[in-house]
Amino acid sequence: MDADFWHARWTANQIGFHEGKPNVHLEARLARLGLAADGRVFLPLCGKTRDIAWLLARGLRVAGAELSPLAVAQLFEELGVAPEISAAGPLELHRAPGLDVFVGDIFALSADRLGPVDAVYDRAALVALPPSMRPPYAAHLAALAARAPQLLVCFTYDQTQAEGPPFSVAAEEVEALYGAAYRLERLDNCPVPGGLRGKVPAKENVWLLEPA
Repeated sequence: MDADFWHARWTANQIGFHEGKPNVHLEARLARLGLAADGRVFLPLCGKTRDIAWLLARGLRVAGAELSPLAVAQLFEELGVAPEISAAGPLELHRAPGLDVFVGDIFALSADRLGPVDAVYDRAALVALPPSMRPPYAAHLAALAARAPQLLVCFTYDQTQAEGPPFSVAAEEVEALYGAAYRLERLDNCPVPGGLRGKVPAKENVWLLEPA
């Protein structure tokens, strides 16, 4: 699964992964991250998620990383703000009050360029990656955020019944990916209403990762 796949999805507006409203798990579980009033939250592979507007409205600062320039353009358009755009090494930085979005390959983003973050919220990043990419992604994310607390949302379903993304990520894989660096607590394990894409029974698993 390469960059061309995701660019094509955004160009064709095939973005079924995009929620048109803030995520219910974020709304219910944000407090578990223990953020200060002006804390900074990092959203990897953020797309144009409405979660960003929801977090900003609560006085939090947000950083994001996104491969698609089209997604980022739509994000700022929907926020109603014009970003300041500058080079950030191999990436572009799109900036507005309280918001920094790095456009390009997340693996090219360094901790120095990202800056300190107080928490990570991963709703659609890990599940977007095929199995071979998940270990390097998890390690890179932990390094980027200096093992800040993380709220992670995953799907589990019979992968033989549907192709990802989003991919199924079982509890055992979450433990293998993050267990050495974090203490893991599963906060929710709830059915997806109507199933994945309306046809495959699935569950959403919400994890709290805290530094070990």
